[in-house]
Amino acid sequence: MAHGFRILGRTRRVDEQTVRQFRELPVANVSDVMSRLTAGGPNLRPLHAGGPLAGPAFTVKTRPGDNLMVHKALLMAKPGDVIVVDAGGELSNALVGEMMLSHAIQIGVAGVVINGAVRDYGWIKNNSFPVFAAGITHRGPYKDGPGEINVPISLDGMVINPGDLIIGDDDGLLCVPYELTGEIYPLAKAKNEAETKTVANTLAGKLDPKLWVDESLKRLGCEGV
Repeated sequence: MAHGFRILGRTRRVDEQTVRQFRELPVANVSDVMSRLTAGGPNLRPLHAGGPLAGPAFTVKTRPGDNLMVHKALLMAKPGDVIVVDAGGELSNALVGEMMLSHAIQIGVAGVVINGAVRDYGWIKNNSFPVFAAGITHRGPYKDGPGEINVPISLDGMVINPGDLIIGDDDGLLCVPYELTGEIYPLAKAKNEAETKTVANTLAGKLDPKLWVDESLKRLGCEGV
């Protein structure tokens, strides 16, 4: 198979229970327990009406401005998949719009991530189908290739392997590697529960933020605390 036109299968894929568990957690809490070292970049923003994104990654690597392999991905993806497209962050041409996203909804795809541009933003922002992208333009794509399916990709330094867990919400996008989901979930759940309790105590007047601020300043050697 010619390099640049590889179409591969996945050898692993996060299971539905894992997806359901992570869908209930804020992306920020998952990021915190992953040492805040991983992110899909500030340019990938949710454009849909609202709601979380969670599912196994179906990866696509394509030439900027070309969506040939995105069409192929829609013929291969399984229900629940998140189609993640590395298009180099180029914003000159939109890779998907209402028609392709409608196709994705019809086949049960959980969401679409485009490291590039989309169009038909009016339709996207009025629907709950999760769409994350780096920009918007009316200019359509080309369909010439090259492109590859189910290969490792990187979005602003965040490496995504086929079958990894992709999650997203209003704070942005995050990949949890397949082999780390079992380790990360209980830590993120505990983090979320602790923060929920802290917020409730703060609103009830039972927590003085000055205490932990002063303690942190003392630990850092700040004088006059």
